Amino acid sequence: MANMTLTPTQFVPEASKEDEVPAIGATIESRRHQIFPRLTEQEVRRLHRFGSVRTYHNGVRILEAGHTTFGMVVVLSGRIAINRYDGLGNSAFITEHGPGEFTAEVSQLAGRPSLVNATAVGDVEALVISAENLRALVIAEAELGERIVRALILRRVNLIEVGSGGPVLVGPPGHPRLFQLQSFLTGNGYPHTLLDPKEDAQARSLCDYYQPTPDDWPLVVCPDGSVKRNPSNADVGRCLGMLPELDESKVWDVIVVGAGPAGLATSVYAGSEGLSVLALEQRAYGGQAAASARIENYLGFPTGISGGALAGRAYVQAQKFGVEVAIPAAAARLLCDTYPLRVQLADGTCVQGRTVVLSCGARYRRPSLANIKQFEGRGIYYWASRIEANLCRTEEVILVGGGNSAGQAAVFLSGHAKKVHMVVRGEGLKATMSTYLIDRIRATPNIELHTHTEIVALEGDEEGLKQVMLRNNAAGTEKLRDVCRVFLFIGADPNTDWLGDCGVDVDPQGFIRTGHDVTKAQCRANFENGIYPPDQPERAALETSVPGVFAIGDVRAGSTKRVAAGVGEGAQVVSQIHAFLANLPAAR
Repeated sequence: MANMTLTPTQFVPEASKEDEVPAIGATIESRRHQIFPRLTEQEVRRLHRFGSVRTYHNGVRILEAGHTTFGMVVVLSGRIAINRYDGLGNSAFITEHGPGEFTAEVSQLAGRPSLVNATAVGDVEALVISAENLRALVIAEAELGERIVRALILRRVNLIEVGSGGPVLVGPPGHPRLFQLQSFLTGNGYPHTLLDPKEDAQARSLCDYYQPTPDDWPLVVCPDGSVKRNPSNADVGRCLGMLPELDESKVWDVIVVGAGPAGLATSVYAGSEGLSVLALEQRAYGGQAAASARIENYLGFPTGISGGALAGRAYVQAQKFGVEVAIPAAAARLLCDTYPLRVQLADGTCVQGRTVVLSCGARYRRPSLANIKQFEGRGIYYWASRIEANLCRTEEVILVGGGNSAGQAAVFLSGHAKKVHMVVRGEGLKATMSTYLIDRIRATPNIELHTHTEIVALEGDEEGLKQVMLRNNAAGTEKLRDVCRVFLFIGADPNTDWLGDCGVDVDPQGFIRTGHDVTKAQCRANFENGIYPPDQPERAALETSVPGVFAIGDVRAGSTKRVAAGVGEGAQVVSQIHAFLANLPAAR
């Protein structure tokens, strides 16, 4: 994989594509006053203690997309022009900020690179606030902070909606790696643009210049202009600042492995209580819960909320409280032979923590079909977001699974697909699914439930899945269906095979034992080995067999596999972390 930096004008047919894209997405046009609030003179005066005043002359580039890291720039006098910009040199005007208005979006809470260009229009005097001080501001100034954070979130939503800014993905439609990168960026709420070389002149020029081989797809143009050939998720994360360089000498109070609902809850509560927190997530914040089209039994949301929206709010909360979130950062080993504890990442980086919270969840379970990997991303999917839904318009699809996640996905897909064939091996849904979802499925005319049924074969070619063989085990019959999209919601296996070096105790299914379960297991082992007395000290409810290592959420043995339960455990573990840290010897 080669990385090069291009000159933007090489691939822009005109000098600029100024104003080709509307500045504000249609669905949030009515919220312009919230996206671009104007602060009063009194409010601006209150902000002075968080920043320093600087002067910029006409035409000076204050912020450069993909390069400048900052917190917030508040205009005191003059005006600042804001333009979306991508690494190909395309620019589109968004707005001008005048006195009392400010630059920033959610990336700036963590000091990530800017997604826009900001240029002084005339001489400008501005209050420049660092990312660290921006976080202090939104906490210290509660009412004002609420308005600022709302604006930051809506600005990101707007960038996503208009489909401009961020990286540019170039490749043939339907290419599995293109789909995987698009899914990765969408799962992390990151704006991006897709270009087809057959349809777009810029994309053709880029391909003519780089001459990509089949193994080079897709090409990714980062906001700073660098071009990557078939990059990994980690490569893309680095070029966007989502995966920062981690200081291996720093000792964190808490390292959270997994940023699903449980891990995000720990991050928010620990960060809000002054602990230094590093959250490591291997794919996208929100975990499997983020794939839920609608969660209707979560307390406080009577009309329901999508898993992505719930996770996105929690992610912003974590950034607000100073949590360092690294995505994608896959934990490969947990090392407990010395203290502090160490987590080694897949890229070899080793980070240190006084405590480690395991909220690493589970891996999607695959059926035992010989060629299933061949079609992953090209007909086989393990979640159902709008990206996947848009692929199956007017098509019949198959969805396998009988749990709540499967039910939510079936209802969601029924609004896009021609028909959803829901396949379960049991005699129905009553034993595995909430009643309200069963009723909704029954009331949806284009969902057909197939009981006592499973997939026994997949057929297709290099372009993707073409046919699926279903077997009805009760009738002993098989039927071949011309279906190109299959969604698998058949559960998951605990993500614990990387914990062997540390000796974290797990049950026969691989889930992590905590609290009294650890004590019972150790007493039993001691008794069977003739060790007396067999008693063991009682552990904290969420503490594993290794002191200072805790487990929460779906990966914990005996946990309730629900979003609300995971969030509760994520909050509960923080008090146990405080107790552990308080009892450490002074030398530690």
